[in-house]
Amino acid sequence: MNFTRWSARLPGTQRRAAARTEHAVSPDRRGEGSVPAARAEQLTDDSPCVPAVDELPARGVLDHVPALVALVHGPDHHIAYVNDAYTSAFGARPPGAPAREALPELAELGLLPLLDQVLRSGKPRTLKSRKALDGRTYTFTCTPVAEHGDRDGGVLLFATDVTDHAEAAERLRASERRQRETAVTLQRSLLPQELEQPDDLRIAATYQPGGTEAAVGGDWYDVITLGGGRTALVIGDVMGRGVRAAAVMGQLRTAVRAYARLDLPPHEVLQLLDGLATEIDPNQIATCVYAVHDPNEGRLVYASAGHLPILVRDEHGSVLRTEEPTGPPLGTGGWVHASASVPLGPGSTAVLYTDGLVERRDEDLDEGIAALERALAGATGTPQVICDRLVRSAGVTADHDDDVAVLVLQHPARTGPDGDLFRNAALELLGGIEAAPRARAFASGVLTSWRFPADLHDLGVLATSELVANSLQHGTPPMRLRLRRTDRRLIIEVTDGDDHLPRRRRAEPGDESGRGIAIVATIASGWGSRRTPGGGKAVWCEFVLPKG
Repeated sequence: MNFTRWSARLPGTQRRAAARTEHAVSPDRRGEGSVPAARAEQLTDDSPCVPAVDELPARGVLDHVPALVALVHGPDHHIAYVNDAYTSAFGARPPGAPAREALPELAELGLLPLLDQVLRSGKPRTLKSRKALDGRTYTFTCTPVAEHGDRDGGVLLFATDVTDHAEAAERLRASERRQRETAVTLQRSLLPQELEQPDDLRIAATYQPGGTEAAVGGDWYDVITLGGGRTALVIGDVMGRGVRAAAVMGQLRTAVRAYARLDLPPHEVLQLLDGLATEIDPNQIATCVYAVHDPNEGRLVYASAGHLPILVRDEHGSVLRTEEPTGPPLGTGGWVHASASVPLGPGSTAVLYTDGLVERRDEDLDEGIAALERALAGATGTPQVICDRLVRSAGVTADHDDDVAVLVLQHPARTGPDGDLFRNAALELLGGIEAAPRARAFASGVLTSWRFPADLHDLGVLATSELVANSLQHGTPPMRLRLRRTDRRLIIEVTDGDDHLPRRRRAEPGDESGRGIAIVATIASGWGSRRTPGGGKAVWCEFVLPKG
């Protein structure tokens, strides 16, 4: 193949040919306004003459270029020329043979359709970072060497070896993958491995990390049984990404569990968390909802620190969105949070979630929450089924750009034999010291009607006597005794109007009092006390029922 024929048709050759013709005119015509072509001129008599670019032989230049160069022509892309670098990489190529047969490396890389496109359009195209048959990675640039629409035109291929760059980029991607895997592992290890399942609630949760392009965030959730049939539920989101956010999340989750053991109102727990978040990292903030469910009240008492509203679906399918009160995120300081409550009766379902479930870049946040409300209104089944359905309805996939945490809890409506396992009985303690024998008689009758075995019956009556006696001695009216049974435990609780919490202490042999709480703590599976919202306190103990 005549290379000169095709090199003459490279872009710009016509201009350079015209320039050479103009320089060939007689010296007398140079002053008539013509501009000589750009070329090296002698600055002094001793300076050597440097050849101009127009005078460099094209083939000689391409032969010594370290990049891979090939020239093809015609609709079948017949080989016109390959340089030494191309031959060293892929071997000798016979001139005149079509590229589909003689350049299998181009077919392997999918370059043949690109050559067709360049030939048709007359515009250059680039294919970046493709790994060739020789194991190296190249960036291919295809440039037309003929006028647009010339079917007999040619294409110049210029391949730059970018193997080092590609390997460096792959090492960087691998490092990022390892960091993300570390963050995901840390995140999952800090989340509860198995959710606690209270007697009166059914609970399920899910966590979905962001896609491979998104760093892991600090979403978390937890379920904490407080004793006395009460349950704390928490969900939060640490602002930021990566291992740091996951580590802060772990510290906050541990602190929540510790503060929950104090059995404080939700807003007081958030106050403690707010101070701790500031100490952990003054530049890190987090949103959080802390809620407590009491089956005796049939309500969910909650406090929010800048978090999204809780959604509650009642037994008829109507969805309620909690609004106020909502304080600023944790870590901002200087704010007094407040508690509120929302009904959660039998047959109700509540959903706590993070912003990754409802927030989208192309729509308002309220639209995402409204869509979640509609999905919850039609969701039925177990908490896990509802959890999965809400995630699917929100369009959360493995490539989602943010991590997502969802916590679903149900207060099931129990009827029939299942309902018989959940009973309540209460007695107002009136009349001073004579209230103690009435309380013992009441407890004995209730436990007998619930058909508890004799040993559990006697322990229950003894615990009732000690708790009532402690309340009569140290508390103030109004006083109330409440017995509750579930399918797993017996709970005995006494409330009064004094807010001084009892503590277990060691009574000396000569002391006439101080042994009641110690006796309760010895015979019961667990005991505790808390201040009640209206002032006063509640002291409780519980016994685990025998299986079978």
